[in-house]
Amino acid sequence: MKLRLPAEWECQEFVMLAFPHSQTDWSYMLDEVCRCYYNVIHTILKYESVLVVCHNTDEVRNYLLPENNSDWQKDLSVNNEKMERFTNKNNISLILIEIETNDTWARDFGGITVFEYEYAELHKDTYYPINQHINKTVLDFGFNGWGLKFASNLDNLVTSKLLTKAKSIFAKYRYKDLRNIILEGGSIESDGQGTILTTEQCLLSQNRNYLSKNKIEKLLTKHLGANHFLWLKNGALQGDDTDSHIDTLARLCNKNTITYIQCTDTSDPHYDELIAMEAELKVFKTKEGLPYLLIPLPMADEVIFEGERIPATYANFLIINDAVVMPSYNSPKDEIAKSQLEKAFPDRTIEMVNCLPLIKQHGSLHCITMQFPK
Repeated sequence: MKLRLPAEWECQEFVMLAFPHSQTDWSYMLDEVCRCYYNVIHTILKYESVLVVCHNTDEVRNYLLPENNSDWQKDLSVNNEKMERFTNKNNISLILIEIETNDTWARDFGGITVFEYEYAELHKDTYYPINQHINKTVLDFGFNGWGLKFASNLDNLVTSKLLTKAKSIFAKYRYKDLRNIILEGGSIESDGQGTILTTEQCLLSQNRNYLSKNKIEKLLTKHLGANHFLWLKNGALQGDDTDSHIDTLARLCNKNTITYIQCTDTSDPHYDELIAMEAELKVFKTKEGLPYLLIPLPMADEVIFEGERIPATYANFLIINDAVVMPSYNSPKDEIAKSQLEKAFPDRTIEMVNCLPLIKQHGSLHCITMQFPK
C-alpha cells in the first residue's frame, strides 16, 4: 500500500467550515464575523459543495438560507435530526451538521485526507498499481490548541463525530484515529507527490510532539507518504498564535511554484525574518532537483487591533475547484495580491472576500476551511 497526501489544487468533494457561535471567542463580535462566514461560504458554493459544522443547525440554516430562498431544495432523504442537506440546480450542496466546538479553526482540527493505493514493486523504487481503486482515508490527528495555548477538547472530537453522524456524506472515506500525534492542517503544504513544505518553529514545537526533526519526518512518511521535505527555519508574523504555520507564509501552487509573503519595507519589524525566509525559498529544489518558480505576495498593510498588530496575510488563500478564494483587507494591496495569484493560478478565477473580521482572532480564510478531496 502506498500513501499520497493530495495537493489542495486537486479536485475536491466539498469544503468544511465550523460556524461561529456565542460560546466561541467570537462572542463579542458575532454579527460581524458571521457576515464574513456567510460571504466565504456563498463564494465557495459558486464552485463546490460546503459542509458546515454547527452549534445549532436551525440558527445556521436560517442565517445562510432565508426562508424565501427558492434556489436551494432540502434533501428529504436525509434521515438525521442533526444533519440537513440542501442542493441547488447545479447539484452543489450545503450540508449542515450539529456538532459542538470550542472554536472555528477547521483547518487545524479538521481531518486530513490521504489516498491509499495498492501497489506492487516491479523493481527497486518502481511500482505498478495492482488495481485502480483508491481508498480515501481521513486521518484524525490530535489538536491541542496550538501547543496547549487554548481549549481544544471539543474541537478534538469533531472529525470522529463527523464520520459517525454523517455516514452518508463520508461513505467513500475511511477513518483512522491518530490523535496521539499532534498535527494541524495549516502547518503543512503538499504537492500531491510526496513533497511537504513546513516550518521548524511549528512542527518541532516542544508543546506538540516533543520529537526530533528526524522522528517527525518518519511520522509524515508513514502517515502521509512524504518523501521530500522542505523545512523553513525563518518566517514569522506578529500576532500569530500558531508558531508560524506555513499557510501564513508560503504556499505550494503547483509542483513547481511557491507563492510567499515578501517584505520590502526595511522599517517593518518583519523585514529581517521574511528576507531570511525568502533566501531559504530560493535554494529549495523540487524532487527533480530544479529551483521553484517563486511568486511574491505583498506584505499586508499593518492592522492594529486592541493595541497589537494582528497577522494579516495574503498567503492564507483557499484553492477550490476552478477558483482561488483569497482574503482581502480593505487595502490597495488587495489588487496587487490578486494580480500575483492570477500569475500563480492562470486557469482559476480569483475571488476576494474581506477577512478583516477573521484576523481579529489571529487567523484568516484558509484557517477556517478544510477541503476534502474527491
